[in-house]
Amino acid sequence: MAALKKGKNASAQSKPGRSLALILIAIVALTGGMFASGHTTPRLGIDLAGGTSITLRAVPEAGQESAINKTNMDTAVEIMNRRVNGLGVSEAEVQTQGDRNIIVNIPKGTDSGEARAQVGTTAKLYFRPVVATELSGAAATGSPSPSATGGASDTATDKATDEATDKATDTDEASSSPSGSASASATTQGRAASDALKADPSPSAKTSDGASPSPSASASGDDATAKLQAEYAKLDCTDEGARAKAGDGSKPGDSMVACGQNSQGQWQKYILGPAEVDGTDVDKAEAVYNTQTAAGWTVTMKFTDEGAKKFASITGKLAQNQSPQNQFAIVLDNEVVSDPYVSQALTGGNAEISGSFDQEEAQGLANMLSYGALPLTFKEDSVTTVTAALGGEQLKAGLIAGAIGLALVVLYLLVYYRGLSFIAVASLLVSAGLTYVIMSLLGPAIGFALNLPAVCGAIVAIGITADSFIVYFERVRDEIREGRTLRPAVERAWPRARRTILVSDFVSFLAAAVLFAVTVGKVQGFAFTLGLTTLLDVVVVFLFTKPLLTLMARRKFFASGHKWSGLDPKSLGAKPPLRRTRRPARPAAGHVDPKEA
Repeated sequence: MAALKKGKNASAQSKPGRSLALILIAIVALTGGMFASGHTTPRLGIDLAGGTSITLRAVPEAGQESAINKTNMDTAVEIMNRRVNGLGVSEAEVQTQGDRNIIVNIPKGTDSGEARAQVGTTAKLYFRPVVATELSGAAATGSPSPSATGGASDTATDKATDEATDKATDTDEASSSPSGSASASATTQGRAASDALKADPSPSAKTSDGASPSPSASASGDDATAKLQAEYAKLDCTDEGARAKAGDGSKPGDSMVACGQNSQGQWQKYILGPAEVDGTDVDKAEAVYNTQTAAGWTVTMKFTDEGAKKFASITGKLAQNQSPQNQFAIVLDNEVVSDPYVSQALTGGNAEISGSFDQEEAQGLANMLSYGALPLTFKEDSVTTVTAALGGEQLKAGLIAGAIGLALVVLYLLVYYRGLSFIAVASLLVSAGLTYVIMSLLGPAIGFALNLPAVCGAIVAIGITADSFIVYFERVRDEIREGRTLRPAVERAWPRARRTILVSDFVSFLAAAVLFAVTVGKVQGFAFTLGLTTLLDVVVVFLFTKPLLTLMARRKFFASGHKWSGLDPKSLGAKPPLRRTRRPARPAAGHVDPKEA
């Protein structure tokens, strides 16, 4: 019998327990980590668990087609992701599709309407000075009236000083007026607001420091003012269609009309000056419960260095004027989401908005301030809702398909490999267990969600894993056909089978990696699962299947070639046992055979 090679093969043959101990330790550690994390099941995607999928399409503004590029799309994805996560939807998925679409997947258990409002609010965020405001609808008089809010407005204060907070609160209380007084004071107040509007130059003529326009620009400024007053007079914010069109076509440097709701839920209409601060100037905003004063829930803002200068400038200008000129509006999607008052310039780079907020309102405003400035405008193309019942049916169908595939593979192994199928089935179970545990851990770790294509990838992986076992088993059987006994056949077959398995798995993993890189959405779930199970196949074959077969080769049932072992030399058509033959000695140099002589 040919002698075994020394080195790795002999070491692997003599100490297979080390490999089995190593993979056992890995399984125990991963399983312990799964239970310790509390995530004992894989996180399901919306197609299995139910939820809402929103498709948003980037729409270029006039002459800005080049703005739709990878950098801006990636920035939009990041902002939208933070928006939905700000709602507590940590399992939402936001990703690009193609070069101008963004897919937002929101799982069940979330207020999809609120999430759609947050994600779909795609216009930029601006801080604009309030020129005039009044209740819209029945209380409207047709002429501007300052601060007829029908309830308490918000106040903006410098977070660094308590004195400023008290002053701003006093200003808030003094300037707010009940809805019943809106009509009574409309004549006097309307005149003041009209004068204030006329003093505000048109966008084309307005200077950065608020100085009056040049004489040549006065006529165009009057025309713009008259047009704006006409729009304001006919604006009815109780009409949803009118609200949607309010401010259309206005640029950041233009004055505009807009709508917004006060704390009593009443609609107000506004005349707003040109934007002074951009949403990108807000570095961070948080909803905070103020326990030191009666303010309750407040929204704190931290500006960038440049934003702090802009905000100090606008609040300084507003604080020097009488109401309503000491009020600014936070405008998102041409709608006023907050209209706080200021009593002094806020120069510290930090500000706090207080008012009659509850927690939900404060958190919503904080989200808008933090994540409101998107670099592109998006249109909602489609919304697909998957119910939990439908998702459960799909998951059940996927699991049934997987069970059928696994049963067929096991049946084939039992019929063809008989006793040897024990090793294959044990390896499949180890691979399935590792896959399940790792998927459960990857959910909270990287946000991996098991969707229907991922389940399909796991089913396909059953065949890939079984193929590796078959390659090795057939190599062993080939060695037995050559006349070798089982133990040396196991070791001699391994190097050749190992090369084939590695090449096959490398091709599968490469295909999965390319598919993951070039596709988006749910197809990536298929590619990720396929790549993961391919890597686990290599681990299981090297650390479990090969060592286990080495141990089984020492058992009489397999070593003797029992007919039910799957390694019966007779049924395999083995040749007679190989024997070592002695070659005839070569004649010495210079020796002549007498017969030849």
